[in-house]
Amino acid sequence: MTTLTSSTTTYAIQSKQKVFIARKAEFLETKFLSEGTSGRTVELEEVQDSQDDTHLVDTSNQHEDVENDHVDDQDTQNIRRSGRISVPPERYGFFMDGCYVVDSDEPTTYRDAMSKPDFDKWQEAMNIEMQSMYDNQVWELVTPPIKSKVVGSKWVFKKKTDMHGNLDTYKARLVAKGYTQTQGVDYDETFSPVAMLKSIRILFAIAAYYDYEIWQMDVKTAFLNGYLEEDVHMEQPEGFVDPKHPNKVCKLKKSIYGLKQASRSWNHRFDDEVKKFGFIKNTDEACVYKKASGSIITFLVLYVDDILLFGNDIPTLEGVKTWLGSCFSIKDLGEAAYILGIKIYRDRSRRLIGLNQSAYIDKVLKRFKMENSKKGLVPIQKGTILSTSQCPSSKVEQERMNGVPYASAIGSIMYAMICTRPDVSCALSMTSRYQQNPGNSHWMAVKSILKYLRNTKDMFLIYGSGEEELVVKGYTDASFQTDRDDSRSQSGYVFIMNGGAVSWKSSKQDVVALSTTESAYIAASLAAQEAAWLRKFIADLGVVATIQDPLEIFCDNEGAIAQIKEPRAHQKTRHIERRFNYIRDEVEKGKICIRKVHTDQNIADPFTKLLERTKHDSHTCSLGLRYSRDWT
Repeated sequence: MTTLTSSTTTYAIQSKQKVFIARKAEFLETKFLSEGTSGRTVELEEVQDSQDDTHLVDTSNQHEDVENDHVDDQDTQNIRRSGRISVPPERYGFFMDGCYVVDSDEPTTYRDAMSKPDFDKWQEAMNIEMQSMYDNQVWELVTPPIKSKVVGSKWVFKKKTDMHGNLDTYKARLVAKGYTQTQGVDYDETFSPVAMLKSIRILFAIAAYYDYEIWQMDVKTAFLNGYLEEDVHMEQPEGFVDPKHPNKVCKLKKSIYGLKQASRSWNHRFDDEVKKFGFIKNTDEACVYKKASGSIITFLVLYVDDILLFGNDIPTLEGVKTWLGSCFSIKDLGEAAYILGIKIYRDRSRRLIGLNQSAYIDKVLKRFKMENSKKGLVPIQKGTILSTSQCPSSKVEQERMNGVPYASAIGSIMYAMICTRPDVSCALSMTSRYQQNPGNSHWMAVKSILKYLRNTKDMFLIYGSGEEELVVKGYTDASFQTDRDDSRSQSGYVFIMNGGAVSWKSSKQDVVALSTTESAYIAASLAAQEAAWLRKFIADLGVVATIQDPLEIFCDNEGAIAQIKEPRAHQKTRHIERRFNYIRDEVEKGKICIRKVHTDQNIADPFTKLLERTKHDSHTCSLGLRYSRDWT
């Protein structure tokens, strides 16, 4: 036994690249070095301390000289390692940067913008933004308040593209650091509405039927038009500090991008102005306005700062446009062609309107490195089963899946789904349940949806059926206990207007159904709730006479239809929650008419289950989704 007198001694096993540090320890030298699971001698080398010159410990009755390596008292010793560079497999490259979608050419700060080769473009964009501030008299310079918090400011830069993905403009936006605001002091309420996409689709369907004009406008620096009710002070913007008053701050008189209450202030200002011009807000849609005079009718839709005008009289629309231009700084975009990432195509000779998101889908595919993937024929193959049993069970698998941008992919697909792609609703509903802890099988299913979107990105959601009457019809369906984890069923519905889908939903039921009749009954009740909103919204528009008639909803389950039409205290249905009896009340009042449809003709089928290609394509066409070659 050898006793080490040094207060701290460091040993290194070179073959295993390990370091041992002993303090006043007794070291069983011979036994420790000779015993081991491998039966071989381990070479132990003492690493020289910073204060002592210690020689190599004799471990094999042979003394060897080593160079003096110094170890600091608080630093880790750099032991010898392989010179090989560790590079992750290429297949992991996607996981590393899949979530990053910011253009690398877009500056993140003012200094970054000024260091870019195209700094003059960014400088011009900032000058335009500052001119908007001056024109709108957004602030005045004051001495910093003693007891009031001063909000910071920063520049946000963006390269905007057109509908084809080509560079259109350089955009610079001055924003306040609203995250430093205090609720109850700097702001109170923050909510502001935007137009629902289904409302916009309904107006497109109506415009196609009546051949309305559709014009588009954009409000420049919209948030600068809102009036502030609170006292808010902000730092002067970087690069534009007043040289005469460098220590003063901006007391905001109007809202500015980034403030918690900015969007609410803008919406209130816009709402006040349009009402002065005679527009009436839709009772069931806060961002849809109507103005009627005899047979002349105009609809106005607001989505943050994007405006759509629908109408049957050009002089009236011109008057609205002129009036809006007198209230706000407006950019006239002419006939609507591209809004919210949606291309708008029109064939007025046949009264057809088509909505397409090919450019958006291309961006999504590129973002997730799927632009060169194989093309899928269906969103997810029929028979695919997803469950929590496929979630990662080991730490290694969890760490690997943590690098997968699963939730980002779900969100990107969802925007396409809620805009123009109802055909991926069921597949998205299935995959979105596992965002918290997705497994490889779940990720493969998401990639399958992306492959399908790549194959079908040129599809249009078409409005224009050529029918004599403008009618809304609904379809509902349910799949019994399809979820393997909690045995819950899948509900689905879709409403068709002028040949195309205007409202749809696919979701898992929140209760366990005990029979196919019960699951279909629950699904029909959910469809009836949506039908109630559709009736009210469309009736308020005042241009669809048939909406006053009972709205037809088609169902393929005879038991559910019988239970809706003639309620019975049957042992198999008496336990159903009362809230699902809503559809009975609507049928009794004559607002809804429930009808039987054959399963093969129920176009709500793809909202509740995965289908084989032939049936999927057939129902997709019935939803109004077609390729350009089929309608242009």
